[in-house]
Amino acid sequence: MSVDAVGGVWRYALDLAVGLKPLGLETIFAVFGPRPSAEQVREAEAIGKLIYCDAPLDWMAETEADVKAVPGTIAELAVRERADLVHLNLPSQAAAVDVGVPVVVVSHSCVSTWFHAVRGSSVPEAWQWQERLNRQGFDQADAVLAPSRSHAALLGCVYGTIDGLQVIHNASRVSPAGGPKDDFVFAAGRWWDDGKNGAVLDAAAPEISWPVVMAGSNRGPTGQYVPIEKARNRGELSHAETMELMGKAAIVVSPSLYEPFGLAVLEAARYGSALVVADIPTYRELWDGAALFADPHDPRAFAAAVNRLVRDPSLRTICANRARIRSLDFTAEAQANAVARLYTQILSTKSALTAAE
Repeated sequence: MSVDAVGGVWRYALDLAVGLKPLGLETIFAVFGPRPSAEQVREAEAIGKLIYCDAPLDWMAETEADVKAVPGTIAELAVRERADLVHLNLPSQAAAVDVGVPVVVVSHSCVSTWFHAVRGSSVPEAWQWQERLNRQGFDQADAVLAPSRSHAALLGCVYGTIDGLQVIHNASRVSPAGGPKDDFVFAAGRWWDDGKNGAVLDAAAPEISWPVVMAGSNRGPTGQYVPIEKARNRGELSHAETMELMGKAAIVVSPSLYEPFGLAVLEAARYGSALVVADIPTYRELWDGAALFADPHDPRAFAAAVNRLVRDPSLRTICANRARIRSLDFTAEAQANAVARLYTQILSTKSALTAAE
């Protein structure tokens, strides 16, 4: 399973691997992009074998030539480790891969859908090679997964018909928890990514009655920077530190313009926080009736929605309870079982085709 140590794919991969293990499936993590931290290495190696591949992620590469060796690296690993199936969490990695075993591709996000949602435009000419490689990866795969119906629809809008496209919702292993909450607003994200829309929440912070705490880096790996000046900026924290803060926050906010799923919101719901989220298709699909929504382009709309919960403890409790109940639709066990069924199906199909030949 390919993985990167930069964002939510890391948590997705490790949580999925934990769920697959009792079903008899062992996972080897092939890490691309920046090296994982020592803490991340320990976490992964407690679940399965971890191999660092010294090759970039497509969205961190300057040219197509920078990722040319990636399919060969994956094929070599698959042969050496005697893999029965390859699960790639970046579609471009499948573009020219030749492994002789089934390939599952997951579209967690990509520059093309990001530009469509965040900028309302096509991907710039300099990055069109990424869109082309993604298209080739979709065509090469035995199955393509999206984490929500909304993201699947966006993929269709940008790439056209994708054969074998299925939706398996993401999940979290965070256990539902209650307990007392503190009077502050919390948000977590890679704030250097304009799609996370941290600038709008930062602008809303002075109008919000409670302190607004934002966790996550606002400096990106390739020089991106989004200033956080009005909210309380905690910077980049470990997953455990982020979860500790989230567990204490009475209200959790996600102002994202672009979210194929939105794992942080699910984790907050499990912890019994009331949710204020951007009014985007993904969040409507997953949290309609269990959160308050605000225009992601309007800081005042976010401040008004948050302050509504601040002023009304009864509504806050209702929203928190509804979010916790909704979160149980997205269990790690359900996700692992769905992925395992998919693996079984495509392995059986591949075996039947091989036998027929």
